Amino acid sequence: MLYQLVPLPMRGARLYSNERQHRGTQTVISRLLGRQTTANHGKGPLSGIAVPPHAGLLTFRVLDPLGEPLGEAKYTLSDSGGRKVVKGETDPFGWVIAVVPLGDYRLSISSDGYTPYRGDASVHGGGTPTALGDISLHPAPNLPLPEPGEWEVEAAHTRIGFSARHIGLGRVYGSFGNFAGAIRIGNTMEHSAMHVVIDTASIDTKVRMRDNHLRSADFLDVERFPTLEFYSDRFTHRGGHNWAITGALTLHGVTRTVTLDAQYNGIRVGMEGETRGAVRATTELHREDYTINWQTMLARNIAVVGSSINVDLDIQIVPKGTELEFK
Repeated sequence: MLYQLVPLPMRGARLYSNERQHRGTQTVISRLLGRQTTANHGKGPLSGIAVPPHAGLLTFRVLDPLGEPLGEAKYTLSDSGGRKVVKGETDPFGWVIAVVPLGDYRLSISSDGYTPYRGDASVHGGGTPTALGDISLHPAPNLPLPEPGEWEVEAAHTRIGFSARHIGLGRVYGSFGNFAGAIRIGNTMEHSAMHVVIDTASIDTKVRMRDNHLRSADFLDVERFPTLEFYSDRFTHRGGHNWAITGALTLHGVTRTVTLDAQYNGIRVGMEGETRGAVRATTELHREDYTINWQTMLARNIAVVGSSINVDLDIQIVPKGTELEFK
């Protein structure tokens, strides 16, 4: 059970020296542990905060390989049973200050482009904080990129999925079963391009009546618009294994610019000796942007089908012309 997360107070946007950061952090710790002192001072964002009984204070700072603070690094603290006690992100100065129940924990830290850190932390009472100090993350090894040339989407191990809000309660999940895609890898990934065509009639949400409605003129109107297409020639590296793939999505007769948030998973050799590449990508669409405006409202103005459509792609590619026995 998490008792309290305490962010390090910020003084503007300027990054302070390591010595000044350390001194400020020690002041925060003193305020947290000194119940009477904290209670008697009415100033500051930590006024009145105290460590509960049977809890302790855990602090650490995350640095990059150059010794600079690494903000927005994700961390998780799990107990001996594997249950997550607290998770979050480091502040802009790389710090985490958390009040947690006493005990032994497993700490994991990750950030795009770096090898994840895993270590142990024991939080004890007695008024002494558990200060892990500086934790440095190391660069993740670079994954080999696909060789320049013509590649194609391998449909048997690719999923084009989506989900939408249903009557404000949960989500309906579906996918498209019939599609084809070609990728031209340039001398650099930034000079690559891709083209994917999807058969709109192949939509599948596991409910026949709903699928027929989605194929109708109320939604996809598959008789008039039998395919949806995505074309991109803009691949932008975002650091680590992350890329932005920006292109034109044509759906329901309307073309809009869409950016896929993609994570490249590398190259492997498959069961038949074939070379495979893999990527996972997500994006969000708004169906009104594509003039798919059908809507039925329930009581209290709750929509039967939500406006936002989350798209989730798991894609594998193989060199063009690869012959596979198992597809």
